[in-house]
Amino acid sequence: MSQALTLARPYARAAFAHAREAGQTAQWSNALGLAARIASDPQVQPVLSHPQLAPADAVALLAPNGADEALVRFFSLLADNQRLELLPEIANLFEHQRAEAEGIVRARITSAQVLQADEIERLKTAIRRRFGREVEVETAVDPALIGGAVIDTGDVVIDGSLRGKLERLQTALTT
Repeated sequence: MSQALTLARPYARAAFAHAREAGQTAQWSNALGLAARIASDPQVQPVLSHPQLAPADAVALLAPNGADEALVRFFSLLADNQRLELLPEIANLFEHQRAEAEGIVRARITSAQVLQADEIERLKTAIRRRFGREVEVETAVDPALIGGAVIDTGDVVIDGSLRGKLERLQTALTT
């Protein structure tokens, strides 16, 4: 995973720099997200990595109709360098750079139970206060947490789950 991120990072930076300069970060974000979902599909992966697939055909599969010429060239560059499998990492890194540039922190809140709207708002307020930026929240449910929640902002993970507390207690008692 870390090797894929290392390989994807320069592509994501270049893509973001171009999209930002062209004022097309939203369009590139959407196109990269779609291409990443296509490239990570288990049924599509063997097709994209097949040695007989021409780079132009791979690009035609990934680029949306009417895509910006620079985006098509970007996908062509990835196909020519056999880096299409990096699209999920590239899209993720692109989104991270976009959020940074827009002053937004994206948080994934995983809780043991479905959170109510007022609970989500309280958590968003706390995250906004901690990071000093606007917050976009994605929620998920994992009953294995037993209780509480885990907040993942990418760079910072706050584990307030009961499972996490029990694991920390067990570690403290065994050391």
